Amino acid sequence: MAIKRSLTDDEIRRIIPAARAREAAEHDAGLRAVKAFYDPINDLVMIETSRGFRWGIPRSRIPALSDASAEQLAQLTLSPSGDGLHWEVLDVQLSVPGLLVDALGAPTLARELARRGGRSRSDAKAEAARRNGAKGGRPVSKRPTTIPADRASGSKKRRK
Repeated sequence: MAIKRSLTDDEIRRIIPAARAREAAEHDAGLRAVKAFYDPINDLVMIETSRGFRWGIPRSRIPALSDASAEQLAQLTLSPSGDGLHWEVLDVQLSVPGLLVDALGAPTLARELARRGGRSRSDAKAEAARRNGAKGGRPVSKRPTTIPADRASGSKKRRK
């Protein structure tokens, strides 16, 4: 097992700019909350993100809060970074990004992130496309010469 050591002051000073840049990017992406409270009328945990969106998450979707009273839920505090919700009286901590991913549905969110990533433009992506093109482009897909019986609407054969 590796022995952990403390960082020196110089090491800490060197990593602070990168940490601040990551925090700014996450803030701009809307994964940070600027306001959070419990709405007892609608039984929702309300989160307002740094991009101005307001989310209402039903308490029933958060198992850790199922037995809490409205008075306990009202004691919600937001972490200084805006990435966590905390109920000290319940000893419950929740991740803001985690709640938002759960609200959107992980498969739906993953699909959308992949779609957006695929359409991104960068010098590295353009260079990779040029190298691939110099090799002859995408390989030709190998298709079956016949349509599988479960997909056929007749006995026609598919040609290459």
